[in-house]
Amino acid sequence: MNPRRALVLQHVPWEGPGLIGEALASHGVAMEHRIVVDRPHPRLPRPAELAALVVMGGPMGALDDVAHPGLAAERKLLADCVAAGTPVLGVCLGMQLLAVALGGELVPGHATEIGFGPVDVIAPDPVLAPLGPEPSVLHWHDDAVGLPPGAEPLARTAMTPVQAFRAGSALGLQFHLEVDSALLAAWLASGEMPAELAEHGITDLPEQAEIALPVLEPGARRGLASFAAQARDRV
Repeated sequence: MNPRRALVLQHVPWEGPGLIGEALASHGVAMEHRIVVDRPHPRLPRPAELAALVVMGGPMGALDDVAHPGLAAERKLLADCVAAGTPVLGVCLGMQLLAVALGGELVPGHATEIGFGPVDVIAPDPVLAPLGPEPSVLHWHDDAVGLPPGAEPLARTAMTPVQAFRAGSALGLQFHLEVDSALLAAWLASGEMPAELAEHGITDLPEQAEIALPVLEPGARRGLASFAAQARDRV
C-alpha cells in the first residue's frame, strides 16, 4: 500500500470523483479532497508527496484566473506532476487545465456536447481499453482543447477532436467516466446543472443514463482500476 495520498481537486462540491474515488479506495489509496479554485495562493503539496493527482470538472473556464485565481496553481501542480511522473487524471475542466498546463490551446465555446453519446477510442490505453472501441459516455462541455505538444490522442468525436489524450504519466478525459447513478443524482440536485440542461432543452438525461450506465460502468470500473493501481504502486 502506498503511504502517500491522492489529491482530488474539485471545483464545485457536487462534482466529486465518483467511480475514480471508489477505485482508489479499493486499491488502498487514501484521498484528500480540496476546493482551492477561488484562493489566490493555495498551498498545494509537492508531486513527491502524492500517490496521484485527480482534477475534476466544473463550470468555469480553464483560463478564468481573474474570477478563479486558484486555477493558476492547479495548472502549475499539473505540469509539475507530469514532469515528476506522478499519475494524473484530469476530467472535463481538469482535462482542459491539464492540456493548457502542458502547452495546449484552449478553445472556448468550441461545441456544446451534453448527454450520453458515442466516442471513438482511436489508440490503446489501459483506462480506455475496457470500454471498447465506441462506448457511449457522458459528455458535458462546450470548451475544447488542442492537443498538447508530444501528447498522444486517444479518443475523439466529430464535434470535439480531442476527447482524451495521454501525456506521460497523465491522462486527460473530456468526458465523464467517473459518473454512476449516485453521482449523476447529485449533479441533478445541484441547481446549476439542471439549469444548464433546461437552457439546452435537454429533458431526458435520467432516461439516457438508465440505458447507458449499466453498459458503461463495468468497463469504466476496470479502466479506472488501472489508474488506481498506478497510484498504489507509485515509488
